[in-house]
Formats: sequence, C-alpha cells, structure tokens
Amino acid sequence: MRNFSIYLLVGLPAIAILGFIPPKKKSHKFIDKANMNLTIRPGDNFYEYVNGNWLKNNPVPPSKTRWGSFDELREQSSQRLKSLLEEAVSKTSTDRLNQMIGDFYLSGMDSATLDKTGYEPIKADLARIDGINSIPGILDEIAYDRTHGIGGALFGFSVGQDDKNVNQYIPQFSQGGTSLPDRDYYLKNDKRSSKIRDAYAEHLKAMFRLVGESDAMAGAHENAVLRIETALAKAQLSRVEMRDPDKVYNKFSVKDFASSTPSLNWKELLVKFNVNGADSVLTNNPSFFKIADVLMTALSLDDWKTYLKWKMLNSAAPYLSDSFVKEDFTFTQVLTGQKQQTPRWQRLSGLIDRQLGDLLGQLYVAKYFKPEAKQRMQELVNNMIETFAERIKNLDWMSAETKIKALEKLNAIIKKIAYPDKWKTYDGVTIDKSDFLGNVRRAGVWAYNDMVSRFGKPVDKTRWGMTPPTINAYYNPADNEIVFPAGILQSPFFDFDADDAVNYGGIAAVIGHEMTHGFDDEGRKYAADGNLKDWWTKDDAAKFNKKANEVVEQYNAFTVLDTLHVNGKLTLGENLADLGGLSIAYEAFTKTQQFKEGKKIDGFTPAQRFFINWSQVWRNNILPESAAQLILTDPHSPGMYRSNAPLVNIDAWYNAFDVKPGDKMFKPENERTKIW
Repeated sequence: MRNFSIYLLVGLPAIAILGFIPPKKKSHKFIDKANMNLTIRPGDNFYEYVNGNWLKNNPVPPSKTRWGSFDELREQSSQRLKSLLEEAVSKTSTDRLNQMIGDFYLSGMDSATLDKTGYEPIKADLARIDGINSIPGILDEIAYDRTHGIGGALFGFSVGQDDKNVNQYIPQFSQGGTSLPDRDYYLKNDKRSSKIRDAYAEHLKAMFRLVGESDAMAGAHENAVLRIETALAKAQLSRVEMRDPDKVYNKFSVKDFASSTPSLNWKELLVKFNVNGADSVLTNNPSFFKIADVLMTALSLDDWKTYLKWKMLNSAAPYLSDSFVKEDFTFTQVLTGQKQQTPRWQRLSGLIDRQLGDLLGQLYVAKYFKPEAKQRMQELVNNMIETFAERIKNLDWMSAETKIKALEKLNAIIKKIAYPDKWKTYDGVTIDKSDFLGNVRRAGVWAYNDMVSRFGKPVDKTRWGMTPPTINAYYNPADNEIVFPAGILQSPFFDFDADDAVNYGGIAAVIGHEMTHGFDDEGRKYAADGNLKDWWTKDDAAKFNKKANEVVEQYNAFTVLDTLHVNGKLTLGENLADLGGLSIAYEAFTKTQQFKEGKKIDGFTPAQRFFINWSQVWRNNILPESAAQLILTDPHSPGMYRSNAPLVNIDAWYNAFDVKPGDKMFKPENERTKIW
C-alpha cells in the first residue's frame, strides 16, 4: 500500500523553498578549481578531489543541520521567497491570492501577539479531551482531529490510488502513532538511542508543564505517552520492510478488517473520517492494527486521554508562543545538533509553501521562471528516454520478453515539468492575520477534504505531489510519472549558459535518476499502467536481484559515523537510481557536439567536467547528530557516497581520470556492477 508514495531525488528537511534562475555566468564559473583539492588523486577519493576546499571552507551554519549545494540553493532562494511574501503583505487588499499569502505571513510573524496568548488557542482542545469518558470517545476524538486540521493519532490514514487498480481511489490505513523519527529510537538501547529517548522524556514533561501541569502530573503523563508510543513502535514494520510493495499491500473488505479489530469499528470510523460508501480498505501492516486494538482496551482511559493531549499539543506547538517554540527546538537540538533556531520568516516560508503552495507557486512562476527552461527540459527528457531505450535493448542479462515490457513501461512514462497545468484554488479557506494556529488548521482542513473528496471519483493524473518552488524531483509509480518542479531548474543542476557537460552531469543525471526509479527494486514491480503486477520472467528477476544485491553489499561497507554504516537495503532504491541515472546521462552526453569535439575548458575535458559537476551536486557538510538520524530514517545515502559509489561501476569515469589499479577507488572491471 502506498499513501501516494513517491521516490525523491533527495530527502531534505524543509525542501520546499523558492527556486530561481540565476544571473548569466560564463561556463568556467560552473566549475571552480578553488573549490577542489587538487592534491588528492581523483581515483583515491573523487568527492574530496572535487569538493575538498569547498568542504573545508563551508562549515555548517549555526541555524542549519547541514550545508551543501542544495542548502545553498535554498538559502539563495529563500530571500526571493521572503520578498514575494513581503510584497503580498503590501497587497493584501488587492486580491484573494495576495490576501491569503500576506495575511498568513503576518499572522506567523506577529510573535508579540502569539506570546500574549500563550496556549489559549488550544485550551478548548484540552478541555474537549478532558471531557472524554469512554473508549469510543477516544476514537471520536481521533476522527475529530483528522477532520479539523489538528493531526493524526494512533495510525495513518489517506485516500489514495489502489496499487493493483490504480484507476480507483481507496481508503488506506497505515502504521503510525509515534512521535520520534523512527521506531528504533524506542526499541534500541545503544548510547545514542538512549540519550535521545531520555531527552524525549524530558521534552514531554516540559511541554505538559507549559500547559499548567504540576511536575508530578507531567511526569506521570510523560510515562503514559512513552508506554503507548513504545508499544506502537514494537508493532511497526521497519523501514526496510516497508520498502517491499508486495508486503505492504494488504486489501480487506471493511467487514473483514473490522472483525480483526473488535474495538475499532472501521465502518463507523470511515464515516466519521468523511468517507462514505467504502466497501474495501488497504493497510500496510495488518498486525499493527491488531496490536492497536488490544491496546485500546488494555490501557486506561486516562492514559489514552494523555496520549491524545500530547499529539494535539505536539502538532500545535510550532504555532504557539515562544516558550513552546523554544522547548520544541531544545529537543530538536538533541536529535539534529542544530545550534540556532531557523529564523521565523524562513520557517514561515516553508510552512506557507506546504499549505498554500499553489498560490505561492503562481507568484513564483510569474516572477522568476523562464518558459524556455520548460522547453529545454522537455528536450533533455526526450534525449534521456531515447538513450535509456537503447541501453535496455542492448542489455546482455535481460531476455527479449522482459525487454519488450521494460520498453513499454519506459515509453509510457508521463513527464511533468516546472508547474501544473491547473492550480489549486483553496476555495473556502479563510486566512486571518490575527489567528496563526487557526490559519494552519483551516488550510489543513482544506487539504484533508481535498484528499477524501477524491473517493469515488475518477483518478486525476494531473495532480502534483510537490509545489513549483520545490528544489527536488520525484517518480510516482502508480502514475508512472517523473516530475521536475521549477525550483530544481537552476545551477548546479541546470543553466542555459552552462556547457552540455555541466547540464548532463546535473539535471540529465537527475532525469535519469527519476526514470531509473521505475526500474529499481521497488519500481520494477509496477507495470507500464502503474499497477503493482509482475512483468518479469523468473530468470530475469533472479538476475536483477543478484545485481541489486551487489549494490547492497557495496553500500553496507561504507562507514558514516563511528560504528554506523550505510544501510544498503534501506538505500537500495536510491543507490540504483543514482547508478542508472548517471550511466544513462553519460551515454546521452556522448551524443552531444561538445563531447564529440573534446575541447577542454579550464583544463578539463568534457567527460571530466561531466563527472566533476555530478560530484559537486552532492557536496555537503553535516552535523554528526543529523548524520546519525539520517542513517536510520533517510533512504538516500550520504553525499560522499552518492558522489563516489556509482562512479566505481562506470568504465567512462576510469578512462576520464586515468584511474588505475592501486588507486583507492579502483574496482576491477569484472567486479563492476552494471544494471541499466
């Protein structure tokens, strides 16, 4: 089951920051030797060779958890976003779009009013939870919170496409209910996990004290929340298990699902969730719901009320007074190592993009986006698909039968570039400049209703899963589509004035990455029409799995922090997409005039410039606490390994930099993994 699962180029916090087209630059500026460490042999550590001086001279800023190419783009772009928001503030009386954007921004920037109101905005919520007198009342509150923009407790819920019948929407229930970033924080007893769990316990107590509870009561409530969330964590599948599309696809009639959970009447709950007439549901973890059902009656009513108070409090805290925001950040510091809070205006820019992104996207497209970029991207996508098709035809490990199906899927890929053809209008959403939390919740209600209203309607394949300003890209298997928001169409990925080597080592590799997701260990299980169904011969599937396991073992060997290694199984899909995308992009680049002429720019051949820009994209410094968290939670490998690991499997890189036996990154030709 997928709650609109998409495969991202990067997993980054607060990624949705405005993109822009940078000023024109001459091609030599795209590769700056001052950023390189030319004392390192390319074949010993290519990432250090390309980025060594940049890494040394660009430590993580105090208000960030990492600093790299993506972060530079977001920082540059956020200034433009700020100007758009401030411009909207000055135009709130001119039209609805500017009123909504401008007043939302004002409501969040008015810290003086927020500090005066304290936790007044959530007192009614706390009182409502206090008034619950039965387990059915707990379930009613869970439904109320869902439908009123407050958040979701106990489990996840959505209305999305049925993976085995993608032309229909179906209600989907998923494991959930925990607050820490991963189940392992509750279950492991290593020093790092224990420190975070202890800090979480203190955070829970501090938050309960902020709403007027005594030390003793806050301590009791902290204990109740941890007991419930730990029990839920034990019932959850791991992130690696959740990567198996077959394992997480479990379809039940509503009646049969309810029979396995006597305390959870799904027919009634669906109606309370504003979904009427559903006869079937999907769940990614049936056993989780059996455990949740047992917990409903095994735990006291007071414990459940405490848990609901915490989930409500946790969801509201970022939008309350400074004391709540500071306490939230105190715990965030333990998780990530971040030294200073992100400026308020910058936090707001990400929030407004997430909640009213199509309004902000319209302002962005009108002011910053060059229409020619869309046309150039379409050409690059077509070039990449043509090259990928040739590579599939020439594969020496795949049968003709499976190749036909692979080509059918490749040619059926839908391409979405820059921004949607139709914009969301957020009809009915009221934005009040003096009601920050209310604005957040009303926008949340609109998004929830927009989602559940899809049930029973034809699937709308024009929808986007990202806003135009987002600096990222994705592949969506159910629609077999690749999507490139306008925000990523800028240097170092894409620039009109860059030579082809730079653009192919940047945006073309991104295009290839997203296309390859359709053929990675998860994506390959989806057919051309988007349905989860097997189109491989058994022999070809076995060959693919053998090659994929080579990649798992390659990445498992990488150490990130003291004893922490990359999880080759968790990151497999992204690692396969990096290897495939870079391989396809390089072959497509060999067809360009620049490659054929072979002229050097600033002492680098076209092939060298291609690989150098690939590595520049992934440069970043990261705080150790954040690195440790991402090893558990992020399906993407750390930047150095995204740069280096694919290269050792690509013959052209060895030729471009004269990499030979004895160089630390050298891998014998017969051991290089070649898949797509």
